[in-house]
Amino acid sequence: MGIRFTATVAVAILLIATTGGTALADTTASVDREVVQEGLDQVVATAALGVQLRATSDGEQFTARSGKAELNKDKPVPLNGKFRAGSITKMFVSTVVLQLAGEGKVDLAAPVETYLPGLIDQQITVRDLLQHTSGLYDHNDALPFDPAGFEQIRYRHWEPEELVAISTSRPLEFRPGTKWKYSNTNYVVAGLLIEKITGRPLERVVEQRVLKPLRLNDTVLPGDNDRIDGPHAHGYWAIGGKPVDITRFNTSVFWAEGNIVSTTKDLDTFVAALASGRLLRPAQQQELTRTTAVSPGYGLGVSIQVLPCGTTVWGHDGGVPGSGSLVLTTPDLRKRVALNANTSLGEGDPSPGLQKILGAVFC
Repeated sequence: MGIRFTATVAVAILLIATTGGTALADTTASVDREVVQEGLDQVVATAALGVQLRATSDGEQFTARSGKAELNKDKPVPLNGKFRAGSITKMFVSTVVLQLAGEGKVDLAAPVETYLPGLIDQQITVRDLLQHTSGLYDHNDALPFDPAGFEQIRYRHWEPEELVAISTSRPLEFRPGTKWKYSNTNYVVAGLLIEKITGRPLERVVEQRVLKPLRLNDTVLPGDNDRIDGPHAHGYWAIGGKPVDITRFNTSVFWAEGNIVSTTKDLDTFVAALASGRLLRPAQQQELTRTTAVSPGYGLGVSIQVLPCGTTVWGHDGGVPGSGSLVLTTPDLRKRVALNANTSLGEGDPSPGLQKILGAVFC
């Protein structure tokens, strides 16, 4: 969603891949928690008000944090506080579409036109949506996500069809299936697809198929609720040189692309269940992480990287105003990270701190 903090997560992974990261010589060693803490402190010093983390390594799990929950207060970031997880929502939505595919209710190779006639270009398939190979213009690029602009729309309700219409008012950026380009519109369409096939609101379908079975009691797709209910940190940005608390806003503008509220504990539970095959049938589990020549680093709703120490990691990052998040796992579940930062007014680069954290856990 174009938020600066999460854009640097991919940079951090690339830095590990090119520089070797931290402690690459011994991939079986326990995580050096001091190095992790140094990384968290570095993120806070450069680009965030506070950050919370949950990490797992070979069955050992721990939490850590740095910084504050609110400006001008000494209250620390809650270790299991709730936060807006942004585009991590895409992993949940993709999971539901793949479940429906496993039940024979949707064909990944079929044109979206089969299920949602007249909505988007007839060449775009369901797979194109989930893998970001549709060519659809990203509607977020036309919305005012600068601080002053977003203040004017932060409490507005958006219908999914409005967001799609912004995209389809522009020509396709390339012929479907020929290139990869991240577009949030893909997952708005995927959400509409889920609603059409199931006949139920997206929020209820995700709750029934993913949240309740995994007992993710602190995770919700909030709809028009602009509050985060329960303990949480606050995010800020500057308008006219003054700090503005951006924690509350109507998340319908992000809907199926990125409106989920969760915790590091729930995200860790979810990504572990997804990686273990608990949520998908074998054929769809293979599709989840299947990359192509066109999309070498992105499966169906998950980003996939191989680090030079031999560690494969997959998951997703996510960013909305005031919040940047990340969840990653190794395919064997041995090493996992769930992280959230409540952003401050700074424009610094969190990449060095993130590089230190991810290198310590995964390599």
